[in-house]
Amino acid sequence: MTSLSCGIDFGTSNSSIALAAGQNIHLVPVENGSVTMPSALFFNRDEKKTYYGRAAMQNFLNKEQGRLMRSLKRILGTPIMKQGTFVHGRFMNFSDIIGSFINQLKVKADEEAGFPLTKVVMGRPVHFIDQDPASDRQAQTELEAIARSIGFEFVEFQYEPIAAAFAHEVTISGEKLALVVDLGGGTSDFTVIRLSNKYLSKTDRSSDILANTGVRVGGNDFDKALSLAEIMPEIGYKTTFGPNKLDVPLKPFHDLSEWSKVNFLYNPKMILQVRNTLGQSQDKTRYGRLLKVLEQESGHTLLAAAEQAKIELTHELEHTMSFDFLESGFEIVTQRSSFETAITNDIQKITASANECLSQAGVKPDAINLIILTGGSTEVPAVQQTFRNLFPQADIADENKLSSVGLGLAFDSKNKFGA
Repeated sequence: MTSLSCGIDFGTSNSSIALAAGQNIHLVPVENGSVTMPSALFFNRDEKKTYYGRAAMQNFLNKEQGRLMRSLKRILGTPIMKQGTFVHGRFMNFSDIIGSFINQLKVKADEEAGFPLTKVVMGRPVHFIDQDPASDRQAQTELEAIARSIGFEFVEFQYEPIAAAFAHEVTISGEKLALVVDLGGGTSDFTVIRLSNKYLSKTDRSSDILANTGVRVGGNDFDKALSLAEIMPEIGYKTTFGPNKLDVPLKPFHDLSEWSKVNFLYNPKMILQVRNTLGQSQDKTRYGRLLKVLEQESGHTLLAAAEQAKIELTHELEHTMSFDFLESGFEIVTQRSSFETAITNDIQKITASANECLSQAGVKPDAINLIILTGGSTEVPAVQQTFRNLFPQADIADENKLSSVGLGLAFDSKNKFGA
């Protein structure tokens, strides 16, 4: 049993862990029987207790007093990692906060294994941070240190799209040239790789991996784009103030539209700035809503509404968002077409990165036999249609969108550690 190893997919939006024990490779139930859990923590102020995953989100939706944290993966490698924050009245650094979440996954896997696991392959995006190799290396170093701090002695890394390919490979007979499209909450990653079930036992796959590319665009950016286009204008975004009708400061609206930055707005200095601007505002109704959001610390509720709208618009053409917590009867109706317009630039960046992957691999689009779609953002109809248009001749594999990376990391841990 001591040869057991595992793979951890610490995602921006969702996370999972999978065990490798000989030929038995499987995902571990981590929350109420589910093999994935939202990458979220809620620090309940009254109970002085920390909740994780769905329980964290439920505390938040129940309007419990406390702080919700999401998208923590996006701060790896950034200066924010060194800042830390106050939780339950004491200072905590973000390494400890992220470590406490990842440890929740490890505890479940340790229980199933029957002893503490020491060997792990951690998933990572192709680029944590675009066009910044030093920060990218720093992000991996920070994640490795976190893994070691919770008890892993042997830590390896694998690109997430390659892991997704390994998870699908068990079903592929013959050989196929695949493009893996891994669209997560924080990044979009691509791999061109040769796949076949006869390659499952190969420990060195470098000759099969033709290219990797990635861009720091994902589902959270879709949330942000929708928020800025549909919600923030009703909260005072791009309104004016003062005798010269200057634009109000835009940074608070951008930070309110990004999961990893919302908490930093809840401070006396920001509230005072907004209150002073409101006194000179030409649109006190809309801009006044911004002050309410900051005073109520309800920014996450706005962003949750944007995220839910994104989800609903995958199968509906129209969705109504309710903001009764700000004003009775305050609603915003959004259309799928408006959402697709808002994310046009993001999809263009995603498409450019996919094309760059093909270029680096030296293959034409019609050489791709299989498109593997993984990550929750591939549910967006505009994304799916984009890749069907780019590769009309290729088969599409899109099962296990939220769990294929974790499973593939466990396959890789078997080969790396000989489990």
